[in-house]
Amino acid sequence: MSNNINPLAGTAHLLDELDKKLMVLLRDGRTLIGYLRCVDQFANLVLHKTIERIHVGREYGDIPRGIFIVRGENVVLLGEIDKEKEENLPLTEVSVDDILDAQRREQDTKTEQQKLLSKALKDRGLNLIADLGHDDMF
Repeated sequence: MSNNINPLAGTAHLLDELDKKLMVLLRDGRTLIGYLRCVDQFANLVLHKTIERIHVGREYGDIPRGIFIVRGENVVLLGEIDKEKEENLPLTEVSVDDILDAQRREQDTKTEQQKLLSKALKDRGLNLIADLGHDDMF
């Protein structure tokens, strides 16, 4: 068995990704796409020419954000963008206003479903604590 230990383990491995176009998924669910310009020992990132991409169903919209600093602990997923696949997305691009409206409608629908679930559980003698977010459970 050979000993193939990566000399760039942990955050140092991010140095290979400098100046590449990356997609970053944040803990709050936002998706950022930009060029990685800087990284430190805490995996804090500086992204350049950043856009925030919002997906709703088969549609997406891009909000330009410019230079974006991301605290390392907020990164859930990070990956390089494949240029060929980016050009052939099976999604439809819509305007920022349209995607924000669609996102608001989707959130309103989820809120209504949550209210119905809470009411159904309350009718059965159970209590749903809706104020707890994902981070509060751990």
